[in-house]
Amino acid sequence: MSPHFHQASQIQFQLPDWVRSLAAEQACLAGLEQRMDLVIEASRRNVAQGDGPFAAAVFEQDSGQLIALGVNQVSRQGLSILHGEIVAICLAQRRLGVYDLGTEGLPAYQLVTSTEPCAMCLGAICWSGLRSVVSGATEADAQAGGFDEGPKPADWVAELRQRGIQVQTQLQRSEAAAVLQTYRQAGGPVYNGRGQ
Repeated sequence: MSPHFHQASQIQFQLPDWVRSLAAEQACLAGLEQRMDLVIEASRRNVAQGDGPFAAAVFEQDSGQLIALGVNQVSRQGLSILHGEIVAICLAQRRLGVYDLGTEGLPAYQLVTSTEPCAMCLGAICWSGLRSVVSGATEADAQAGGFDEGPKPADWVAELRQRGIQVQTQLQRSEAAAVLQTYRQAGGPVYNGRGQ
């Protein structure tokens, strides 16, 4: 081993200030459309800041209380795992002090995401304890933008439902897909593993 080897011992990331401000304005959103509106607006703003076109939020499913808002930070932070869903889930777990959002005694938590989850985010959803997922744009919309969604099951919805996770897809699909198109037209980087 090289005498100059240095093992990193900490991972940190911080969201831009505008994310916290946007979240503070939307503390409780009763309807699914309102929740998706917030997530799509966050994805739009993220693109305007030069970051990836994805956002997600964790809500108390029944009350609509916003627990955490996340946006894609792959390029800005230099970490491939910082997809919008992963960021939202991590922030919710930190805020609530649990790694299992399905812990007995907690309300049911819902993930609302601007685009259906990729393979990595699908795995995170399975182990997060979330009780439901609502998505906007589809895998085909993401792929049209050049993004590789990874090797996920063809019927990913059924896979989640088998695990007791409710799923609703294509809520406000055209609005969510428009953000992906804007990002592609602006020449935003596609950060697949090989840059393909």
